[in-house]
Amino acid sequence: MKAKGVQPRAEVMDPPTARALKLWVVLARAAAALEEHDKASVAAHGLTRGEFAVLEALLHKGPMLLRDVRSRILVSSGGITYLVDRLAEQGLVERRICPSDRRAFYVHLTDAGRSMIEEVFPPHARRIRAALAGLSAAEQRRATDLLRKLGRYAAETPPALPEYDARPESDGSAVA
Repeated sequence: MKAKGVQPRAEVMDPPTARALKLWVVLARAAAALEEHDKASVAAHGLTRGEFAVLEALLHKGPMLLRDVRSRILVSSGGITYLVDRLAEQGLVERRICPSDRRAFYVHLTDAGRSMIEEVFPPHARRIRAALAGLSAAEQRRATDLLRKLGRYAAETPPALPEYDARPESDGSAVA
């Protein structure tokens, strides 16, 4: 007879699966903690993270086609339109028709937008640097390399294949 409120014992996982799940949880928790620093930093300047990302991309890359801004900051086409509309209403960006494709347009920083992001970005960058100071410079470089490798592999791997259930552990040699 089962005690009331006691969950059945989970099946014991094989070590590769347990290791992968532990990495996933640690990665998700670290990302969430760092995200809080990011949100607080941009919110202090009256911006959303999406608005900040658009302004930051334009600061560092210059005028960009809307589709390029969208792919750079990883939002949907509707999401980027909304963000650019909000920033345009605030006078921080403007749209200019693409001379070679009148269906497309470039997003430019206005003088007010450039002034704002040039003021906001340096303290934001310092805050992120401080949040990541738990790793040495060498550890940060190594983490960057490993996470880039992991991200590329995950992006190239279809997410819903039945063979995942039967896939043997990889030694990582297939990932460049």
